[in-house]
Amino acid sequence: MPVTPRQLQRFKSEQRPIVALTAWDYLSASLLEAAGVDVVLVGDSLAMVALGHRTTLPLTLEETIHHTRAVQRAVHEALIVVDLPFLTYQPSPEEALRAAGRILKETEAQAVKLEGGSAAMVETVARLTEAGIPVMAHLGLTPQSVHQLGYTQQARDPLAQQQLITQAQALETAGAFSLVLEHIPADLAAQVTQRLSIPTIGIGAGAACDGQVLVTADLLGLTEQQPPFVTPYAQLREQAIAALQRYIADLRQG
Repeated sequence: MPVTPRQLQRFKSEQRPIVALTAWDYLSASLLEAAGVDVVLVGDSLAMVALGHRTTLPLTLEETIHHTRAVQRAVHEALIVVDLPFLTYQPSPEEALRAAGRILKETEAQAVKLEGGSAAMVETVARLTEAGIPVMAHLGLTPQSVHQLGYTQQARDPLAQQQLITQAQALETAGAFSLVLEHIPADLAAQVTQRLSIPTIGIGAGAACDGQVLVTADLLGLTEQQPPFVTPYAQLREQAIAALQRYIADLRQG
């Protein structure tokens, strides 16, 4: 039975950990579907993993829709959530509605994700959910703010921690069905998880969240360098290069 946003909230009440991973094409999505993940995130990390950009910022809405269409062909049970690209939702709730609407109309994705917890972003979440578009929120390290925040751990002082808790509660009130917490102190993530009725999904935020998400390429050891909070479960990059080198050597030796 396909996973839905409502089911994720039930998983939290049942204390059943939520498993989320990213996909960027048919092949990566087919592996996640076969493995049995709950959520397939078409993250804007595909800008770096699949397209070779140094940050997530260059990704366009058209590219996102193109990759989501490839992912959806492999996914039949997991919930597909799609990152709204940079500047497709920040300018206004109306632009966010148009971008999110295109994703749901032109793909088989069931939800979108956006970053930030400012008053303007809370308003945007409310506008999308009022229109019937499920929204996954995202606080902490927000990669689309890399030039402002960098890639360091966020919310380390008491003031920033209280602000994050306040924003998390506001996003829940606005209608977000779940919340990604990225690269924040584990005790803060635990507090947020306890205070919210919607599930939290951590990435570098400790084990107390209701679920976990990672970039699949990092998990499998496919990227040249993994974030500090990732322990690869395989080293497929090294294995693939070694296999290719053996093939090249065999071919050159006749």
